[in-house]
Amino acid sequence: MDTGAGHARPFAIEDGDPRDQIARLETQIEELAEAMARCRKFELMAQIAMAGGGLWMLAVLIGVLGFDPVAMMAAIAGVIGGAVLYGSNATTSQEVEAEMKEAEALREELIGGLELRLVGERER
Repeated sequence: MDTGAGHARPFAIEDGDPRDQIARLETQIEELAEAMARCRKFELMAQIAMAGGGLWMLAVLIGVLGFDPVAMMAAIAGVIGGAVLYGSNATTSQEVEAEMKEAEALREELIGGLELRLVGERER
């Protein structure tokens, strides 16, 4: 699954203005946050597919619904497809989270390296 931040540069401190680097990192962090939101949506869809398929099979097994081979195949496909999607998405979510933590740590390092002064503080 594409994280949506594939075009982002690797995280490393570059030569140049740290403020520009911080701005780029903040943009990348926002893109990664959007990718994480997409992962959560896919996770929800996978859970719905697994639950729906499982409930359908349980209803047929108990006798609440009559047996229909096509519906049973769809229920089985929902459970299996949901499990595959959930597993794939979990891996992608972990990768995005790791990238996000790395970018945030680099951003904090860059901010810590800036010589900031308080408003109203005079230069010496």
